[in-house]
Amino acid sequence: MAARSAPSCHLRLEWVYGYRGHQCRNNLYYTAAKEIVYFVAGVGVVYSPREHRQKFYRGHSDDIISLALHPERVLVATGQVGKEPYICVWDSYTVQTISVLKDVHTHGIACLAFDLDGQRLVSVGLDSKNAVCVWDWKRGKMLSMAPGHTDRIFDISWDLYQPNKLVSCGVKHIKFWSLCGNALTPKRGVFGKTGDLQTILCLACARDELTYSGALNGDIYVWKGINLIRTIQGAHTAGIFSMNACEEGFATGGRDGCIRLWDLTFKPITVIDLRETDQGYKGLSVRSVCWRGDHILVGTQDSEIFEIVVHERKKPFLIMQGHCEGELWALAIHPTKPLAVTGSDDRSVRIWSLVDHALIARCNMEEPIRCAAVNVDGIHLALGMKDGSFTVLRVRDMTEVVHIKDRKEAIHELKYSPDGTYLAVGCNDSSVDIYGVSQRYKKMGECVGSLSFITHLDWSSDSRYLQTNDGNGKRLFYRMPGGKEVTNKDETKGVHWASWTCVSGLEVNGIWPKYSDINDINSVDGNYIGQVLVTADDYGIVKLFRYPCLRKGAKFRKYIGHSAHVTNVRWSHDHQWVISIGGADHAVFQWRFIPERKLKDALHIAPQESLADSNSDESDSDLSDVPELDSEIEQETQLTYRRQVYKEDLPQLKEQYKEKQKSGTSKRRERAPGNSIRLHFVHGYRGYDCRSNLFYTQIGEIVYHVAAVGVIYNRQQNTQRFYLGHDDDILCLAIHPLKDYVATGQVGRDPSVHIWDTETIKPLSILKGYHQYGVCAVDFSADGKRLASVGIDESHTVVLWDWKKGEKLSIARGSKDKIFVVKMNPYVPDKLITAGIKHMKFWRRAGGGLVGRKGYIGTLGKNETMMCAVYGWTEEMAFSGTSTGDVCIWRDIFLVKTVKAHDGPVFSMHALEKGFVTGGKDGVVALWDDSFERCLKTYAIKRAALAPGSKGLLLEDNPSIRAISLGHGHILVGTKNGEILEVDKSGPITLLVQGHMEGEVWGLATHPYLPICATVSDDKTLRIWDLSPSHCMLAVRKLKKGGRCCCFSPDGKALAVGLCDGSFLMANADTLEDLVSFHHRKDIISDIRFSPGSGKYLAVASHDSFVDIYNVMSSKRVGICKGATSYITHIDWDIRGKLLQVNTGAKEQLFFEAPRGKRQTIPRMEVEKIGWASWTSVLGLCCEGIWPVIGEVTDITASCLTHDKMVLATGDDLGFVKLFRYPAKGKFGKFKRYVAHSTQVTNVRWTCDDSMLVTLGGADMSLMVWTNEMEGSREKRPCDSEESDTGSEEDGGYDSDVTRENEISYTIRALSTNIRPMFGIKPHLQQKEPSIDERQGIVRGSRPPVSRAPPQPEKLQTNNVGKKKRPIEDLMLELVFGYRGRDCRNNVHYLNDGDDIIYHTASIGILHNVATGTQSFYQEHNDDILCLTVNQHPKFINIVATGQVGDSADMSPTAPSVHIWDAVNKQTLAILRCYHSKGVCSVSFSATGKLLLSVGLDPEHTVTIWRWQEGAKIASKAGHNQRIFVAEFRPDSDSQFVSVGVKHVKFWTLAGRALLSKKGLLSTLEDARMQTMLAVAFGANNLTFTGTISGDVCVWKDHILCRVVARAHNGPVFAMYTTLRDGLIVTGGKERPSKEGGAVKLWDQELRRCRAFRLETGQVTDCVRSVCRGRGKILVGTRNAEIIEVGEKNAACNILVNGHVDGPIWGLATHPSRDFFLSAAEDGTVRLWDIADKKMLNKVNLGHAARTVCYSPEGDMVAIGMKNGEFIILLVSSLKIWGKKRDRRCAIHDIRFSPDCRFLAVGSSENSVDFYDLSLGPTLNRTSYCKDIPSFVIQMDFSADSRYLQVSTGCYKRHVYEVPSGRHLTDQAAIDRITWATWTSILGSEVMGIWSRHAEKADVNCACVSHSGISLVTGDDFGMVKLFDFPCPEKFAKHKRFLGHSPHVTNIRFTSGDRHVISAGGDDCRLVTFSAQEQTVFAS
Repeated sequence: MAARSAPSCHLRLEWVYGYRGHQCRNNLYYTAAKEIVYFVAGVGVVYSPREHRQKFYRGHSDDIISLALHPERVLVATGQVGKEPYICVWDSYTVQTISVLKDVHTHGIACLAFDLDGQRLVSVGLDSKNAVCVWDWKRGKMLSMAPGHTDRIFDISWDLYQPNKLVSCGVKHIKFWSLCGNALTPKRGVFGKTGDLQTILCLACARDELTYSGALNGDIYVWKGINLIRTIQGAHTAGIFSMNACEEGFATGGRDGCIRLWDLTFKPITVIDLRETDQGYKGLSVRSVCWRGDHILVGTQDSEIFEIVVHERKKPFLIMQGHCEGELWALAIHPTKPLAVTGSDDRSVRIWSLVDHALIARCNMEEPIRCAAVNVDGIHLALGMKDGSFTVLRVRDMTEVVHIKDRKEAIHELKYSPDGTYLAVGCNDSSVDIYGVSQRYKKMGECVGSLSFITHLDWSSDSRYLQTNDGNGKRLFYRMPGGKEVTNKDETKGVHWASWTCVSGLEVNGIWPKYSDINDINSVDGNYIGQVLVTADDYGIVKLFRYPCLRKGAKFRKYIGHSAHVTNVRWSHDHQWVISIGGADHAVFQWRFIPERKLKDALHIAPQESLADSNSDESDSDLSDVPELDSEIEQETQLTYRRQVYKEDLPQLKEQYKEKQKSGTSKRRERAPGNSIRLHFVHGYRGYDCRSNLFYTQIGEIVYHVAAVGVIYNRQQNTQRFYLGHDDDILCLAIHPLKDYVATGQVGRDPSVHIWDTETIKPLSILKGYHQYGVCAVDFSADGKRLASVGIDESHTVVLWDWKKGEKLSIARGSKDKIFVVKMNPYVPDKLITAGIKHMKFWRRAGGGLVGRKGYIGTLGKNETMMCAVYGWTEEMAFSGTSTGDVCIWRDIFLVKTVKAHDGPVFSMHALEKGFVTGGKDGVVALWDDSFERCLKTYAIKRAALAPGSKGLLLEDNPSIRAISLGHGHILVGTKNGEILEVDKSGPITLLVQGHMEGEVWGLATHPYLPICATVSDDKTLRIWDLSPSHCMLAVRKLKKGGRCCCFSPDGKALAVGLCDGSFLMANADTLEDLVSFHHRKDIISDIRFSPGSGKYLAVASHDSFVDIYNVMSSKRVGICKGATSYITHIDWDIRGKLLQVNTGAKEQLFFEAPRGKRQTIPRMEVEKIGWASWTSVLGLCCEGIWPVIGEVTDITASCLTHDKMVLATGDDLGFVKLFRYPAKGKFGKFKRYVAHSTQVTNVRWTCDDSMLVTLGGADMSLMVWTNEMEGSREKRPCDSEESDTGSEEDGGYDSDVTRENEISYTIRALSTNIRPMFGIKPHLQQKEPSIDERQGIVRGSRPPVSRAPPQPEKLQTNNVGKKKRPIEDLMLELVFGYRGRDCRNNVHYLNDGDDIIYHTASIGILHNVATGTQSFYQEHNDDILCLTVNQHPKFINIVATGQVGDSADMSPTAPSVHIWDAVNKQTLAILRCYHSKGVCSVSFSATGKLLLSVGLDPEHTVTIWRWQEGAKIASKAGHNQRIFVAEFRPDSDSQFVSVGVKHVKFWTLAGRALLSKKGLLSTLEDARMQTMLAVAFGANNLTFTGTISGDVCVWKDHILCRVVARAHNGPVFAMYTTLRDGLIVTGGKERPSKEGGAVKLWDQELRRCRAFRLETGQVTDCVRSVCRGRGKILVGTRNAEIIEVGEKNAACNILVNGHVDGPIWGLATHPSRDFFLSAAEDGTVRLWDIADKKMLNKVNLGHAARTVCYSPEGDMVAIGMKNGEFIILLVSSLKIWGKKRDRRCAIHDIRFSPDCRFLAVGSSENSVDFYDLSLGPTLNRTSYCKDIPSFVIQMDFSADSRYLQVSTGCYKRHVYEVPSGRHLTDQAAIDRITWATWTSILGSEVMGIWSRHAEKADVNCACVSHSGISLVTGDDFGMVKLFDFPCPEKFAKHKRFLGHSPHVTNIRFTSGDRHVISAGGDDCRLVTFSAQEQTVFAS
């Protein structure tokens, strides 16, 4: 019996010997109180050297591996390992938890660091990405996270001199991070030539962007910014593990055992070599160092802590030591003194004094030690070794007595006999040897019974027997000293054992869990005197059991602290202490034993707080002596609320099924019906499994819940209003202290809590994301700002919320068993209690976690199940009601007393001003005084006390009370039977609402001519309900059995009821008395029907698969319908009463003739022609459409047709009530859907006049009454239903531009592939050909000093002779010609009152001054920008947000992001890394400018809301399964926005952190169909305008379509803009210019009248992509890359920005002498640009795509090569064609004039170069061509003397040809001597260095050498422009990079005089001008 409860004594941790030096660093500091903080195993230790005292922090559940000290030096942060590791911030003074940070990292937390003011904490994980995470630790909130590095990170630190900067270092890297918004962006440190790239182990930041870091080779690397500027070599001789900065300077410690002190500029002060000091030894390695004033703390690899006083540095003081490497297994206790001996794999044996807490002796052995024992007299110490030997030492001086090796395997256990004569030695080879002590340890015997290694030994008290345990768990006995095995059980029966350390045996059965056979208990030690047993196991737990404990699964107390396995545990000789040792943590723990008698005085040792339920917890298995659970509670704990299908999963399921059924649906589906229904009244209240869920609101209405509905009941008017935001069972309800808001929690996979207003019934906030399966309890705080909720997942998670913001504040695991209630402390908002099964816990908030302490019961009672709890009149007092009828009174966490309150459980409790009210299962309401001393008054709930005004009848006396609430002079009571009663203080009781009791409700019938209905349920009652305004239950009758169906006779006088046992009865419909009953069947009667007319026959269907037909008059059975293969579900009569229609469970539809029951077969088509008296069938052609897409997961349980045969109502398993048009032919009919029931709807019936629909919920036991609103009559009520689920098959329309935009796939730069189809080996991978000299065998360097050979000619002819040549240092972005209009929109805006415009192209944001044309650039994006918006709020002037392309959403720098920046100074204000994979396609600011909305290109098209200033994501939700084009906030709102896209318009509301959306409703307009929506604008009074693909504009009121502006444009409406000033709306579309129409229109506020503007662009069709309106001007961006300003008054157009329409732009040519250049592109135009005037001068339309362009050397002619093989020569002066020719069929890739103007070379993709002689005039006959070109031509260059041509080709080979013969020149020496006129080749040894390492897929596309001949620019497929020196023959040459293009730079040129570089883009079809900055050279 004793073992059934845990022992009442206790252990308290007193001392820990050890320090974790291995695999950790920087984990030792001085606190402000001059104490020392460090950690060992799973315990944080604060050691006071002055008092020689330790305090312990025990909030971790596994090994601590990292530690950081707060700058104020009181708080400590520690991080642990584990599957779900967490960080604790705790106070080193009180050792209490301040904050817990969790749910982010996995594997472990490797480093931690606080920032300068201690507000933020950074942590690094041990996961594969080494995630770096920044926390606001006080709030427990993660601010930012990013992947850290691919390899381990060893140290991280905040830069203490620059805000928002961090540095991390680790394996072969150092990274400098900046934090902006929620984005952490790293830059890798550049080692350069200054130092070797190597592993950096530690770092410290200093002023002026300096960072000092310690490297693996012992050097110190000094960084400035991100560059290595110098190294301090040989600072240490080996790795530097630790670096500590203080006021005086820096201290470093390394593997060489030295400590070095440095001043603030890192000049050496002094060095202390610990190996040379008294305590030193060889191999000492420093892992941690801390310098404060004149003290230095040092932690070593071998678990020692030294303290050094600087002026006595030769005498370090050793303040802590422990075992080091290897495992620690050996533990022995001195028999007479308070000493413990330990031995470890580190080969040392150590003796510890338990009184002084110090090491008193240490001795090193030859071998690792595995076990130890001290002889009885305390003289000899025996040690068993790992190699099979054992050694005996004298304890006095540690000298060896004897060393014996008889075995080869490790000795695992040895013990001296109690009389001191023998030593038993157990070995891993399964034997035990016995040695005689006095015979110098001669071997006396051997025990060989075991088959496995020996684990434990014990001697009997008389030394005659030995018992052993082995690895198989076998227990064997031997006679001593010979070692013969004892097999006779009786012989060992009475033996008394001297010690008990065995893990198997009857006396210790209880230490094993009930159903486990695992071998995880390592050690046991029995304390006979105290009758307790201590055990150590593999999970780091020390447990205390009663001894003996005979039954498996005994109760225990458990203590954590050790991290992994505890290898050994022993009582000290006087049983004062328990010593336990950890295997991997090398730690020795000393626990003080506090026996029972002292516990009474020791309430101060109330369990220490901890996060893991630890320290002294009761054990987990069920207490057997607790009384049986009350049956009601038992039932309730077994409810799981799990669903097969959760509503959240429906959209996905639908998608999956739709995929499968793509082909099936061809028929055009019927529209949804015109009628709709509205919930009118609900009969029912959820009391059977919920408590305290019933309250008065502010204005005296009553709020409660049933099914999925929150109900507000007005008792004066007897009306109800409903909150219908939930989609599944509501399980709990709490009311705000001001009684106006209500919180309700529901069932779900990711269940939500809704907070809603009882006045407006609108949701204020929706909380989700942290619970599973359901939320079972909620409570508001006293100030109403916070909310606590409890989930029904395995660990009953408790979450604390800031509900208005929707933020989770803290979270913790509640309990394994069910929690029934959570209550927040009314006085301290950070405290709360939870109560539940055997559970009462007191919590306080600690940052992101909650710290819980179990209620301390002491001797006052048992650990009971609590059903309710409230706080009392001070913050300390709490009261809880138990399942046995007591009220427990608690002070702090201690139970003070119990009071008997009820018979049976106390279910509800309510605190009043001056007392309490309780309610229990006994049906009594009791009022108490304020201390539960006396009961002031009781009210019994009895029928006799019912007042006359009651709305129904009480079913039984004293129903179980589940909820009580007081207010307005009444007591409100909710019962288990679903009744709500109001008790007047004077005694009378009024019944207000009632429903069925527990059990499913299936039977429903409506009266043939009165507004009443009957229901029958499994609760064994038959009830009649009034549906007219009095809404009450008229009559009730108890039945012997539950019923499943009922039916009124046609005259309404009789009521037939089918019961669950196969019988049925007919009752008088008024009195409910029996008329007649039959019992012919065994199974449930499932449907019962009177024949129409006179009601002559009664058809009775049963689950036996038969329908019986009875003659009502004669009461005889006249027929049986046979033939069904499964149970019958529905039956219907035809009008004549001759034919029965039957549905079965096997989905058969059968027909039988009445009255005999003969089966008929009727063709499917004929069925609907028969007149049916009623239609409740769910099968057949007429209702094929009612089966949903996901028919496999859900069943339609019921249907009912209106009497006018227009509308079919259905109910299904998922709780949906739907209305269809009848007949619903064709699959997946359209419908209206209503959610109010939670799970299956069991029955639906229309009333006699179709005015109401009555529905029954099976499991929610509620009867709902809906009013039917006819098509014409209803006013437009928002939110009356949801539209059908399958998207319409009609397409949303077609337009080429839209399709293209929709299908574009964006890839990030890093993944770009080559734009040209190149093949062959890249240049940097080709084998180099030997140079001339090498070929001639001349060794380099052997040439004579003065060469007679002529000097090597210049590579390139240079044109600025005489000037000093200066290389170009840098390129500055100066001009960009182009705008991204093809696939983006609404991306051109006015700024600064229309002086500037802002737009984007490629990865650059451009601010363009309208007057001067100057541009400035925002260049922080690292990939293409896709969207742009401007903040309109006056507080945020000139703030712009831009969203870019990215790849996966892993928060790394290539993830998609949104930048928010200041357009004027280009300062980045925030970077938001998004969870949208692929890219961000739309951004929008809210009305106040504080929120930002972004939409992703990921498959779900996620919509996210940010608080951009904090970088915080507020809410996110999947938007639509097809592309969303635009989402915009309403201009007057911070919570409402609209998204439009492919066949999609959605109206969104932000509630807290949840996004609620409504689809646009079309059904109100005839023939409206969902089109693809492209743009959105807003009007007053909640009007929304959306532009469609067909050119119409839809006008929406709320979310309902109210009219369509037909053909607002002739083509798609791409852009709309709402002017905030005057509400006018601009629209832009795609149309052909005509007299009246224009592509831009300005409308009034209601979109009734408009004015059109024509854009004078000369295009065939204008396609507008962006509109914006400023003062009197409209700004228009077109698809043709033009930005045009249109005057509103005069309609004059001014083109501000021009660009090529379609890329790539292949051709580029610069004028030989002026700052002009030409570009030629795929759009068939050649354009002339002026750099100085910043504009396009001219353009020529060629009619064909142009590929290349070239100026003649004089600049008077231009040659253009076309894609179709033609080329044209124009005269520049007149733009007349001088000549043209087409000799080739394929594209011309390059065209060149020779420097002497004589020849024209034309290179094409037909692997050819043709030469034309221009001196022969414009006939252009080909003179010759180059032979054997291996691939297509890329670039060509003439030599300066016009005699040679170099050609680079598509197979990475460069050839040189003679001109004009075309002969291939192969002599390398000759080639080397040529001087070239230009160099544009990407191939050749001179430009080898331009090819980068990363060019697997992507290529360098173009190059150009400057006219000075010493600089080279290139353009590549990544979109980079790079600047090199020329020539650059070395591979991977140094260069500078410039971003400005999207992927693919196609061509690049220097202008004359090298003043500018022009580059042309492929994807972005834009031209970028860089100004070239030369290096300045001063004359000396």
